[in-house]
Amino acid sequence: MQKQAREQAILEIWRAAVGAVEGRGAVLNALATDTPFEPELIVAVGKAASGMAKGALEQFPRAAALVVTKYQHADPDLLDNPRVEMIEAAHPIPDRNSLRAGARLLERVAELGAGSRLLLLVSGGASALAEALPDDMSLEDLQAMTDEMIAGGKTIAQINARRKQVSRIKDGKLIEVFNGAEVRSYAISDVEGDGIETIGSGLGDCCCAGAKCRASIVASNRIARERAARRARELGLEVVVDEESLYGDLFELAPKLAERLRDAAPGVYIWGGEPTVVLPEHPGRGGRNQSLALALSESIADRDDISILVAGTDGTDGPTEAAGGLVDGATWNDSDAARAALQAADAGPFLEQRDALFVTGPTHTNVMDLVIALIDQAT
Repeated sequence: MQKQAREQAILEIWRAAVGAVEGRGAVLNALATDTPFEPELIVAVGKAASGMAKGALEQFPRAAALVVTKYQHADPDLLDNPRVEMIEAAHPIPDRNSLRAGARLLERVAELGAGSRLLLLVSGGASALAEALPDDMSLEDLQAMTDEMIAGGKTIAQINARRKQVSRIKDGKLIEVFNGAEVRSYAISDVEGDGIETIGSGLGDCCCAGAKCRASIVASNRIARERAARRARELGLEVVVDEESLYGDLFELAPKLAERLRDAAPGVYIWGGEPTVVLPEHPGRGGRNQSLALALSESIADRDDISILVAGTDGTDGPTEAAGGLVDGATWNDSDAARAALQAADAGPFLEQRDALFVTGPTHTNVMDLVIALIDQAT
């Protein structure tokens, strides 16, 4: 199998995985199997908010909607809908629009009357995109806290636990201001263990709402990997590994994955999860997936039988427009420059120069990251 064919197969597997957890379809599937429900208001928050809201509005075209998503992630169809209020905000570091979004969430949910119903759609990124702070905390305080935790390599569970402590909408507090009859909370999971209390820092958690609230996970990394494995088999490829084990520091994870791929049997290797990384004081351009892709490329240098894709399922990797990297045996062709890029958290420019940067644009989902490696059947 030539490089071009190998990469085409990886991309088909990737597209199948992401398509299986896209927000619109995930919500429509959930609504189709749920009991009858007619919300007066649809609230969608997160990187997948546009897709999730679009699916809900297809089912409930008369409902009003408040959609909060990342800049450049708004669906044009929603922008043209007079029943939709759209707010775009910053991720991963919140900005003033994040506070505006948090205020609007509280206002819109609190004004719903007795007997009303709320459909709450939450996906990864919600924690940064919408926030309401206590009086003694400023936006600058929140930004500094967030930046420190991200740069220090904290896991999403650790970061969101801290966010819940200071938020007036996280940890089920938004649902507490709802005075209506029923809440359905649907979430696309971007966290290990798929805990509703961690996704979006518990924005859709029913912990304090009693019987009037029910929460469901409608898409996850497991679902994406299952579809990836099925597509690989449809292409006539053997799936050797399918695991959710991409956790821990990426510089500790990279050699473990490399060891598993070294002298491995031909076929497809699929891993899911979300590594962490400790950033230098002045990081360059590149997120954890670009760094992990570059780090793995060292282990396959000069091989002509393997390609590896490392990418965020949301289409973004850290504060960049790329999703990750697609590397092969020719990527690591300047060890000094590659190691310098890794140390400076500047893998993006290195990969871009080698035509190994993976760019997808918004995918309208977010189920953590995927690594898809393909070793040729005939080596």
